[in-house]
Amino acid sequence: MHHAVSKPLAHDHNFLSASHDAHEQRTRYVVALTAAMMVIEIVAGLWTGSMALLADGIHMATHAGALGVAAFVYWFAKRHANNPRFTFGTGKVGDLAGFASALVLAIFAIGIAVESAQRFVSPLTIAYTEAIWIAVLGLVVNLASAWLLGADHHHGHDHDHHHHHDHAHADNNLRSAYFHVLADALTSVLAIVALLAGMYLGWAWMDAAMGLVGAFVIGRWSWSLLRDTAAVLVDAEAASERYTEVREALEDRDAAIGDLHIWRIGPGKYAVIASLIADDPLAPDNYASRLSEHAEYVHVTIEVHRCEHPHPELRAA
Repeated sequence: MHHAVSKPLAHDHNFLSASHDAHEQRTRYVVALTAAMMVIEIVAGLWTGSMALLADGIHMATHAGALGVAAFVYWFAKRHANNPRFTFGTGKVGDLAGFASALVLAIFAIGIAVESAQRFVSPLTIAYTEAIWIAVLGLVVNLASAWLLGADHHHGHDHDHHHHHDHAHADNNLRSAYFHVLADALTSVLAIVALLAGMYLGWAWMDAAMGLVGAFVIGRWSWSLLRDTAAVLVDAEAASERYTEVREALEDRDAAIGDLHIWRIGPGKYAVIASLIADDPLAPDNYASRLSEHAEYVHVTIEVHRCEHPHPELRAA
């Protein structure tokens, strides 16, 4: 008897984004492109004896590693999506990776700021021509990578028809990969500007100044990603608009919500726990069905309690 009753209650715990596979494929392409550039620069640096090429190749290796982690996370989340050990699926694995990646970006920004400050005090001799070519080559690779990730970053979200203006629908694993690529592209652009100014105008200080600008911008990206991923990882409340939406769907002339919790469990996916109080309560499934048109609420738990002391407001309604 209990087995027969439990079957309708069981459901899939795969709360991954509908664009999960597309995001994984694009991230893999970017990993391959970045790794190829890394190998080319390291080999060229060893062959020509250029320390600048070798250093940039090693720098590209750190980004290839970060992007490789993002690609691995997509594979891991999909492989274990229905593993019962993950109570609410693996939708948050990408947020965990995004948080770690944001920390790496923050360290990257601090490193750039410290190095730039040191160069104001102790300027280094710069091989402008060689450095410009390296920066241009790196920029081309990063622009191609940004193009691969950018389409999904801007349009691959799982928007519901109300278009809530919060980052809760975003794939934070993709955001972290995208920010890594943007950070590298930004440093390349700023480096080119600084190097051209130094070569043709003699403004050697521009190299350090552009480094500080880049550190500030990358730091802001890092903070944005840290804030959003941390909120998901600690089960912070969803945007207030979602609470209003759920209340409007569940409450009626007889039933009122006494307790409500909504939190993100995957990109664009939410869990809802609601306790309703009613004079003449309906079955929990009746209330849950009122959220069926909202596909983003994938794990809904409803508790219904009979009101022992009916509210005059409910009776008057």
